[in-house]
Amino acid sequence: MSETSEPAFGGRRALPRNASNAAEDDLPTVELQGLMPRGVNLQDYLHVANIHLFKERWDTNKVDHHTDKYENNKLIVRRGQTFFIQIDFNRPYDPRRDLFRVEYVIGRYPQENKGTYIPVPVVPELQRGKWGAKVVMREDRSVRLSIQSSPECIVGKFRMYVAVWTPYGILRTSRNPETDTYILFNPWCEEDAVYLDDDKEREEYVLNDIGVIFYGDFNDIKSRSWSYGQFENGILDACLYVMDKAQMDLSGRANPIKVSRVGSAMVNAKDDEGVLVGSWDNIYAYGVPPSAWTGSVDILLEYQSTKNPVQYGQCWVFAGVFNTFLRCLGIPARVVTNYFSAHDNNANLQMDIFLEEDGNVNSKLTKDSVWNYHCWNEAWMTRPDLPVGFGGWQAVDSTPQENSDGMYRCGPASVQAIKHGHICFQFDAPFVFAEVNSDLVYITAKKDGTHVVETVDTNHIGKLMVTKEVGGDGIKDITDTYKFQEGQEEERLALETALMYGAKKPLNTDGLLKPRSDVVMNFEVENAVLGRDFKLTITFQNNSSDRYTLSAYLSGNIVFYTGVSKTEFKKETFEVMLEPMSFKREEVPIRAGEYMGQLLEQAYLHFFVTARVNETKDVLAKQKSTMLTIPQLTIKVRGTRMVGSEMVVTVEFTNPLNETLRNVWIHLDGPGLMKPRRKMFREIQPNSTVQWEEVCRPWVSGRRKLIASMTSDSLRHVYGELDLQIQKRPSA
Repeated sequence: MSETSEPAFGGRRALPRNASNAAEDDLPTVELQGLMPRGVNLQDYLHVANIHLFKERWDTNKVDHHTDKYENNKLIVRRGQTFFIQIDFNRPYDPRRDLFRVEYVIGRYPQENKGTYIPVPVVPELQRGKWGAKVVMREDRSVRLSIQSSPECIVGKFRMYVAVWTPYGILRTSRNPETDTYILFNPWCEEDAVYLDDDKEREEYVLNDIGVIFYGDFNDIKSRSWSYGQFENGILDACLYVMDKAQMDLSGRANPIKVSRVGSAMVNAKDDEGVLVGSWDNIYAYGVPPSAWTGSVDILLEYQSTKNPVQYGQCWVFAGVFNTFLRCLGIPARVVTNYFSAHDNNANLQMDIFLEEDGNVNSKLTKDSVWNYHCWNEAWMTRPDLPVGFGGWQAVDSTPQENSDGMYRCGPASVQAIKHGHICFQFDAPFVFAEVNSDLVYITAKKDGTHVVETVDTNHIGKLMVTKEVGGDGIKDITDTYKFQEGQEEERLALETALMYGAKKPLNTDGLLKPRSDVVMNFEVENAVLGRDFKLTITFQNNSSDRYTLSAYLSGNIVFYTGVSKTEFKKETFEVMLEPMSFKREEVPIRAGEYMGQLLEQAYLHFFVTARVNETKDVLAKQKSTMLTIPQLTIKVRGTRMVGSEMVVTVEFTNPLNETLRNVWIHLDGPGLMKPRRKMFREIQPNSTVQWEEVCRPWVSGRRKLIASMTSDSLRHVYGELDLQIQKRPSA
């Protein structure tokens, strides 16, 4: 007696997980019901001779579904919207005796109840929100169908079959990769969870393949263009591969909440072999420095081809790649920048800066850091899992910072919920709330072990939040979407709500907050150009009738843009005498030789000034960062600016420093104009100029942009860009 085989999967489920879009099992071409009588020839029944999907860029399917920009020869449609196919049979179709249907299948183990097997019946009339096929034309042996997809359909690449019913079973077309169909999210469909009702916003947040990412400092905002390239050849498949790599269940890929959460985990490689390795240590020997990337295309294509994480990224690179992922799949998305962003503070709404009794910063006790800026993403979707009113923009962040449910990811967190302090709603709202609402607390750590709160700055964190404006490259201030203005009643209520829902705001101090001092201190940093001297001006204002003497301390540090100090390059102490009701200015020169040899990736300098009023023992403290102005690349174009015409692009750079630049790489990118390219120069002597020429032929008309970056051993974050208007080729 033979042994019975043990059930696979230990009785937990009948089929293994369906978690790969790329994996597939072919459906049988013949499914017979019982034995077939002798003399019956299945060839006598209706057979499919050919299938036409109208998948060229100019065809109605791609134009109406806003997928004509994709460099992909397969049919790409958006869910919840009708599209057309044509089936040629071996004889004229007779609806009275012929029965057929279209089938869509995704993954290896298709199941109708999981949405991975979709039978599409031929119906007299289409119903919104439901799959169906309506015959709109019959001509000779051909039938044209209008197919309506569900607005809740799985997003991915489907295999298509046509099944014909006979009295003896089903005859099905064989597997044909030419009929594969991509189905994407649809911001143009009211029933879709990502529906966006503003046409200009859809144009910007779904269809725009070139963006602007803001960085720099609150007082010196800088911008750089980024090629999202969501329509470039291979990018759609790369984005589907990202979800496959995450082993995301196919049935979950219908839900933009789940897709964006998986994307936020997978764009970083911290714990899941995702797309990008983060590095903030200024050492990039085994990869590309973050500042060298001009867009997402090279990163995603390299990840898919090598199956290994790409090196290296920082917050704006993570945000740029994540934006490509979201827009490519059809989820409206944008990159946002938060200036003075609180990080790694356990969402306790407090950033503690500990001072020594002489006003020096105590680096051992000071663990929190304030990033000069931080970039994350917002994705637009409904939130049926939350109360009404919390849909719309959701904060999602792929930079690996904090662990969320066992993985480095963040969001989607409702921006509306964050603004009103409703941080109890998933996902990761307390962390995002703290990034924009923390207080900066200056505490003196006394030698006897006690702590005294010197001052609390409630305005420093989340100073400004910006994104690219719709239809232009300018700044759109979105601070008021995250927080109410400081001092408003609504702002106080939002904070109280957050505290009620568990946000911690302890003042870890043994003393009480000191009364405000009679002396006010501030300082300004002169606009600083890389390689040149500049000055820092400190001002003191005595608002009392008493005379005061102050012991002041200035510390200048080379810092990462994350606010973490690398080294102190300037230290200066001085005494100040203040007469009653007087004002005094102190100027401190900063020499180029003091900072040039130790600069980091983004040329950030951080200054910390403290002063002790000797008579009252009050401590005054202020800190500011400045980003040195870096030279730019120049891009020039000659030739006819028309689709298909040859253009010559010249990139030029002059070294303004008094040192030789070595191992110089220049990257050049232009979506719709040229594929990303790069060139190496072994060295560039002081005050010498290098040129690089490339020939390209544009294939996309309209407003385009060339983007260039330069990196070397000692100078990075050098950019250049050029706007172009490409004309359509005149029709013959």
